[in-house]
Amino acid sequence: MRPLPLSWLPSSVAAALALALAAPAAAATPLHRLAGETVMTALAGPPRASFLAQVRDGDVGGVILVGQWRSTAQMAEVVRTLQSAACEHGTPLLLAVDQEGGPTRRLPWAAPAESASALGIRDAAHTEHEARAAAAALRRAGISIDLAPVADTRLSPANFLGSRTFSSDPTVVGQLATAFVRGLQTGGVAATAKHFPGLGAAKENTDQHAVSVQLVRLQPFRDAIAAGVRLVMMSNASYPHLDPSGRPAVFSRTIITKLLRGSLGFDGVVVSDALDAPTPNATPHAPARAIDAGVDLLLYTSGSAARRGYESLLADASTSARLRAQLAAAVERIRGLKAWLGSSC
Repeated sequence: MRPLPLSWLPSSVAAALALALAAPAAAATPLHRLAGETVMTALAGPPRASFLAQVRDGDVGGVILVGQWRSTAQMAEVVRTLQSAACEHGTPLLLAVDQEGGPTRRLPWAAPAESASALGIRDAAHTEHEARAAAAALRRAGISIDLAPVADTRLSPANFLGSRTFSSDPTVVGQLATAFVRGLQTGGVAATAKHFPGLGAAKENTDQHAVSVQLVRLQPFRDAIAAGVRLVMMSNASYPHLDPSGRPAVFSRTIITKLLRGSLGFDGVVVSDALDAPTPNATPHAPARAIDAGVDLLLYTSGSAARRGYESLLADASTSARLRAQLAAAVERIRGLKAWLGSSC
């Protein structure tokens, strides 16, 4: 019998219960499995035997489906194959896509048909309805995580995000991001507020450039956290006014542990933006640095980069008791998310 998700419980109670259940198992998990559970690799089509072997060995804990997919049936069949391989070692995968709306959709036949900026001129009820429809489509395909909504406030007309942001008004962004979170999570799909602490003033894309941001609006993230959002994605930009060291947010304990977890009270899963983007990719020991800062789930948009990240993390953790303890804590939160989703083998 498929277990009930913990979503019927109050958010704080569900999180505490999930972590309590996960803690003993995480502490007893072999190191290579701990490292693997924190790595999310990418897949653009039916998996090769070598990819499935990594899944069976527990070298990856999640998969982001990228590229173009022909139909729900094709995606669902790939998901079944992946989960069957994962369950050979007893731990289901987290499956994620970017389904923000408009042109940013991995399921182009599914909601939201409108971009975030188009949703921004509608009311919150409409946004929540669209997110519920998206959740239904994602669930039919076997997807458990939507890497949406974008909670960045557009603070410059030259902002690279363009139509992916709801508004230049942080109050509107907060209202619509919250509605999107409610719609997805009522439908059993975990939402992701991104890109913390904000890319609304960035003129260049962090997927291609090193970026420094001077201005952010935290209110939409506060609102999404108050609504119970299950994941928050970290930005790869640096924020000198928040962390004078100049570290990118994804490597900043000041921004993740002190600001996001401490001041804003987020207790869910922190996921990186793409660690194979230029700035993190050029950073030595990037996976270990991200985990040390407070990241739980390490996202890669390339299978080969994910493999290198896993090997780097495993090597670093084998010589650091501190990192091993941080990995165990990250895996506890990841397993808490899986419990909320009702994921099981």
